[in-house]
Amino acid sequence: MSPGDPSEAGGHAGLGLPVMRHRRSLREDIAQALRAAIIAGRLRPDVLYSAPTLASEFGVSPTPVREAILDLAKEDLISIAKNKGFRVNSISDEELDEITQIRELLEVPTVAGLAGRLTDEQLGNLQSLASSIVAAAQRSDVVGYIEADTAFHLTLLGFAGNARLTTLVADLRNRSRLYGLGTLLNEGTLIDSANEHLQLVELLRGKNERAIVKHIRGHLRHVRGIWADRSETTHPAAGAPS
Repeated sequence: MSPGDPSEAGGHAGLGLPVMRHRRSLREDIAQALRAAIIAGRLRPDVLYSAPTLASEFGVSPTPVREAILDLAKEDLISIAKNKGFRVNSISDEELDEITQIRELLEVPTVAGLAGRLTDEQLGNLQSLASSIVAAAQRSDVVGYIEADTAFHLTLLGFAGNARLTTLVADLRNRSRLYGLGTLLNEGTLIDSANEHLQLVELLRGKNERAIVKHIRGHLRHVRGIWADRSETTHPAAGAPS
């Protein structure tokens, strides 16, 4: 199959992937960008993607892209088609329901337990990350939104001091799909939802655990509403990612 075959990534240009600059670990940065594109629904299960074509969009050589692809395959996010490229692994509604249930059990009490316990430096860090989420929503940057959203929530969980929990939640988030994000961006709905991260930071300044529980639980249930292709499934509770 030639690189120009429309069934490969070359036939699906403009995925919104960021051009890679000189960073500490190019392989890790590319892997994270691809994870974000998968979660955002930019990389779809029904398309065969090639490393050279993605490398061209990233503005790098194919080598770090191939290395990143191997990392994603180990995480079971993609399946490699030998000498052709890779496809994103699909995820069922049942699996999404299970992910939501597990995240509620893990994240709701963990975040609520941080009420009134964070330092000014930690709160300032969260405030900056929350602002990045809002900025990405305002410029309709789906991949940037996912990256900022992930950084916010994993940083927040990290403050609880349980590295295994944070790693588990990161894996659960990576396995999610948010195909409705593009539509939400076009509708302007995502900006309002992005602002809820700023609201959470304000709640964390106080000691009202009950309010935080309600806030986090609402986020997780909203995100389940768009963990499916909105062109195929209608979720009345559709909302924003958490």
